[in-house]
Amino acid sequence: MSKKFVVSLTRGLDDTDRATVAFVVANAALGSDRDTVVFLSVEGVRLSQAGAADGVHESGFAPLKDLMAQFAAGGGKILVCSPCFKKRGLDESALVAGAQVVGGARLVEFMADGAPSISY
Repeated sequence: MSKKFVVSLTRGLDDTDRATVAFVVANAALGSDRDTVVFLSVEGVRLSQAGAADGVHESGFAPLKDLMAQFAAGGGKILVCSPCFKKRGLDESALVAGAQVVGGARLVEFMADGAPSISY
């Protein structure tokens, strides 16, 4: 069984409930001793920017900013879709902790040996 886990997140500030739940699940995967990646694409890439999640706090959950910081501090990796990032004119010098802009091949490489995944 693979020790890897992928959470694919296509939503960001346009659907903060999904974005929050995605990082809750990602933290749960880390807590289950999984090598965990959150792949941000489409509107999700906006969460890669420092400060973007600061005002997001869905009822019943920890603030998104805290969930993201916990994920990075726990060793989670945030892979940010390069074409999606560039299309939106975002700033690579403003990435949150644990994030890096990558091409799709990096995600494929991570998943190639088998990795369960979930999408939000």
